[in-house]
Amino acid sequence: MNFRNKIFTAIVFSSILFWGMNCLQAQSKEGSLIIVQDPRIDSLVALNTAYNKANPYISGYRIQIFMASGNDALNNARTVKENFESEFEDVTAYITFREPYYRVRVGDYRSRLEANQLLKSIRKSYKDAWIIQDKISLPLLVTYQKTDNYE
Repeated sequence: MNFRNKIFTAIVFSSILFWGMNCLQAQSKEGSLIIVQDPRIDSLVALNTAYNKANPYISGYRIQIFMASGNDALNNARTVKENFESEFEDVTAYITFREPYYRVRVGDYRSRLEANQLLKSIRKSYKDAWIIQDKISLPLLVTYQKTDNYE
């Protein structure tokens, strides 16, 4: 188990443990809620955040839509990337180079199933596209701010 998984497991376990304790300790008045939380949870979250900033990539999947070598390969890759981004505005495209090939890969998917959904829709325009395992950017998570106002 790598460091990230250990941290995640510790956060989940701690959250479950302290959630049970908080249910017993929480006092509520009409219109308000008091949450009692162990301060170690915040330190674990901060530790996990620092690790993610130092290691911004995880193993995942992308779809490769172009691969070529030669004198015009970079220009062709740029053209393919621009065309893809104009057709699929919400999907990020990347140009990578590993000698002697330029590649255009799209998306950041944690599972092959997620990547397969996009593959079905882009196969109309990119018939030779296929799913490939790659290092992907960490997906953005929705975070919530603590507030005193629950209106």
